[in-house]
Amino acid sequence: MDEITRAILIISLVAVSGLLIGSVRVRGIGVGPAGVLFAGILFGHFGAAVNPEVAEFTKEFGLILFVFTIGIQLGPGIVQLWKKQGIELNAMAISIVGQGFLIVCGWAFLLDLQPFAAAGLFSGATTNTPSLGAAQQVAVMLNADESSAVTETLTAAYAVAYPGGILGIIGAMLLIRRLCKVSIEEEAQQIRLQEKQDYAPVERRCITIDNNRLDSIAFGRIPGIDETGVRISRIKRSDDEDVHAATDETIMRAGDVIQVVGTREGLDRFTPLLGQVSDIDLMKAGGDAEFRRIFVTAADALNRPLRELSLDVLYNVTVTRIVRAGVEMPATGRSRFSYGDVARIVGDRESLDRVTEFLGNSGKSLKETPFSPLFIGITLGVLAGMIPLSIPGVPFPVRLGLAGGPLIAAIILSLIGNVGPFIWYIPRSANLALRELGIILFLACAGLSAGGRFFYAAMSMEGLKWMVAGLTVTMIPLLSTGLMARFLWRKNYLTICGVVAGSMTDPPALAFANSLTDSEAASTAYAAVYPLTMILRIIAAQAIVFLFV
Repeated sequence: MDEITRAILIISLVAVSGLLIGSVRVRGIGVGPAGVLFAGILFGHFGAAVNPEVAEFTKEFGLILFVFTIGIQLGPGIVQLWKKQGIELNAMAISIVGQGFLIVCGWAFLLDLQPFAAAGLFSGATTNTPSLGAAQQVAVMLNADESSAVTETLTAAYAVAYPGGILGIIGAMLLIRRLCKVSIEEEAQQIRLQEKQDYAPVERRCITIDNNRLDSIAFGRIPGIDETGVRISRIKRSDDEDVHAATDETIMRAGDVIQVVGTREGLDRFTPLLGQVSDIDLMKAGGDAEFRRIFVTAADALNRPLRELSLDVLYNVTVTRIVRAGVEMPATGRSRFSYGDVARIVGDRESLDRVTEFLGNSGKSLKETPFSPLFIGITLGVLAGMIPLSIPGVPFPVRLGLAGGPLIAAIILSLIGNVGPFIWYIPRSANLALRELGIILFLACAGLSAGGRFFYAAMSMEGLKWMVAGLTVTMIPLLSTGLMARFLWRKNYLTICGVVAGSMTDPPALAFANSLTDSEAASTAYAAVYPLTMILRIIAAQAIVFLFV
C-alpha cells in the first residue's frame, strides 16, 4: 500500500472514530469535534503512522480552511463587536496570557524545569504552535551547538502539554458553565435579542402632507431627511384615487398622502415636518405601485452607496428596506448592498423588472460556492501570515503564520465584499461544511503526530510534571478570568467561551464551543481577540527562553 493511500485510510478511520467519541454525551455534555484529537492520539500510540510531510500538509490545510471560513462568515460582526466590546474582550485575553506566563515562570523555579522545557510547556499548554516556532528560533540562536537537543526538549514538552491544554480549555468552559449555572439556550437567546436591539425594527407609516412650505419640493430634498433614515415608497395625490410608486425625486403637494418607511424613532422625528399620521392605508389602495423582494447578486451593485446607485433616478424605484442575515435594516443614501442581501423595493411592474435585472436576483448563485475567490483569499492569507512584523525588544520578527494570516485576510475580504467579478461569499451550508472538514483534518493529524510519543512522555516522571504544570497553566487563567467576566462584567457565556478559545488560539476549543449552539457569538469573540493574542503569545514564549537561559 503506497503512502498516500495509507494516509487517506488512517485519517478517515481517525475521523470516523473521533466523531463517534465526540457524539457520546454524558448528562448532555460531550467533547464534540475534539474527540477526533483523542482518537488520533490513540491511533498514533498503537502504531498508526502517516508520512510526516503528508500529515503536516493535511493538518495545516485543514487549519487554513477552518479559520478562513470563520473570517469570511463573521467579518462584519467582528467589527461591530470591536466597536462595543473590543477593549473589554482583549483585556480578558491579555489577562489570560499574562497569568499563563507568570504560572510557567513559577513552575520553572519550583520544579527546576529544564530551561527550554518551560517554553515548550507554555506553548503546548496554551495550544499555540507559532509561539513554539518562535521559541525554537531563539533557543537555537542561543545554543547553536546543541540545536537538535534544544529542539527535542521544546517539542517533547509541547507534545505532552498540548492534548492536556485542549482538554483543559474544554474543561474550563464546562466548569464555568457549571459554577455559573448557565443555560445555553438562554445565553443564545440573549445574543439574539441583543442583535435585534442593535438594529431597530423597520416600520411603515402613512402621512398626510399639510406643511405648505414643503409644497412642490422633491421628497429627497427635505432638510434633514437623510439623518432620519426615512424612505418614501408610495403616494396618493389629493386629486387621484390611485396609489403610485414614489421615489426621492417625487414632488410633494399639500393634501397628498405618502407612505414612508423607517425606524420608529426616525418616523417620529420626521412626521411633524410634513403633517400628521393618516388613517388611509396605501398598501390596501389600488394603483400601479407594487412591492418586490430582490436578491442582490450582481457585482456592479455591491459596496456602493445607494445614493451613488441612484436607483430612484435610473429605475424609478425606492429601496425601502435591506434584509441581511435575517435582520431588517432601513435603507438610507449611505447604505450599501452586500452579496446575498434582500432588497425590498417598491415601484411599478416595468421598473421593478428592470431593477431586478440590474441587482441580479440569482437564487442559484446564492447556493453555489465561488472557488476562485476562495483560493485567492487563502493565497493572500498565507502570504499575509509570512510577513515579518518587527516589535521593539523582540530579536526576531513576529509572524501571524498559517492560522493568523488567513483569518485576518478573510475578515478584511469579507468587509471589502468583492473586487470586480471576484466575490467573497460562501453559502452558510457550504461554509459550515468546509469549516467542519478543516477542523477534522487538523485534529486528526495533530493527534496522530502527538500519539507516538505522548503516552511514553506522559508516563515518565518528567512528563508527569510537565502534564500537571501544563494543566495549571491552561486552567487557572481561564477559570479566574472567565468567572470574573461572568460575575463582575456580566458577560454572555458564549462570548466568554469565544474569548477563552481565542486567548488560547485554539481551533478545537472553538469547535467545541460552536457545537453547543448554532449562535456565532463564540466565533465572533474568538476572532476579535485572536490577532493580539497571537502576537502576545509569541513574545511571551521568546521571553521565557531569554529569562531562563
